[in-house]
Order: sequence, then C-alpha cells, then structure tokens
Amino acid sequence: MTLKERYEQEIVQSLMKELGYDNKFQIPRLEKVIVNIGLGDGAQNAKLFDLGVEELQAMTGQKPVITRAKKSIAGFKIRQGMPVGAKVTLRGERMYDFISKLTGIVLPRIRDFRGLSPKGFDGRGNYNLGLKDQLVFPEINYDKVQRMRGMNITIVTSGTTDMEARALLEQLGFPFRKSAASTTQAQAS
Repeated sequence: MTLKERYEQEIVQSLMKELGYDNKFQIPRLEKVIVNIGLGDGAQNAKLFDLGVEELQAMTGQKPVITRAKKSIAGFKIRQGMPVGAKVTLRGERMYDFISKLTGIVLPRIRDFRGLSPKGFDGRGNYNLGLKDQLVFPEINYDKVQRMRGMNITIVTSGTTDMEARALLEQLGFPFRKSAASTTQAQAS
C-alpha cells in the first residue's frame, strides 16, 4: 500500500477522531514538498554546480530549477543573477513517494538520529527540516560525491495550526523527538 492510499484509507479517519472534525475535508493534507540545496561554491566551478543539480535530481526524481542571487555580495564573490542553488517542488505522487522514502529510508540512516525537532514548525502548519549531507539518500553514489552539501526540506500542509500539521506528519510516519515535558510525565507514571 502506497503512502497516498494509506492516507486516504486510514489516516483521514484517524485524524478525524484525533482532531474532532466531522467532515473529511477539514483534515489537513500534504500540499507540496520543496527541496532546496545551496550551490554557492558552484559560482566559480561549473562542474561542481552541475554535480549538485544531478544529485538533487537523483534524490527527488524531478528536474531542479536553478535559483539565482537576488543581489550582489562582494564578500562571497557573488554578483546579481549568478546561479547559487537549485530547488525542486514536488506534488502529487512524487511528493508521497519522497515522503515515504524520507521517513522510511533516509531519516533512519542519519547517524545519532534522535528524532526530528518539534521546533521546525512555522506557526502556519508548515514544517522545515535540514539535512547535513546528501549521502543519506540511497541514490547518491559515495564515490562520485565531491563535496558534502546540506539541504532544506519544506513540507507544506493545508493545516492552519502547528498542532494539525504535527498530527498529520506523525500519522505519515515522521519520528518527532519527544519533548522534555512529555518524557518527564512518562517517567512519573
């Protein structure tokens, strides 16, 4: 069963009970996932830039869009309009496949992983997380990597509050770190 099928058949019903909604259209859902990778070092070396774009395409299964500098920064030797990164916006089936791979394969491969920070919510039902390197993705060949690159993953939901978004993401399999208050309560009982 794919993640999308599981969402439609099981998670919607579970969230209706958990959040106390009567209508299934009130339930938060995933709208899009944005994967952004900074390639500022590629401004001087086009080969590094191209490798970064290829890695992002391999990770997401979709061709990235090149992001360009909005203004010149002399300290970083960047002029306005120079390519400084790449991003991919995933929707539909690719989005669910990426989330499934992220929660099932990528996050467990992170060394010393203790769970996702609950502080990554923005107050409007969206979640941001950062990864320090691309090697946790199974599509990346370790021998071809020339530079470690971090990335930002933004998960946009239709939820209006952080509570709704967290309930949705927990149902989708996101392993959030237990807060200190809930750990203390669990030990007391």
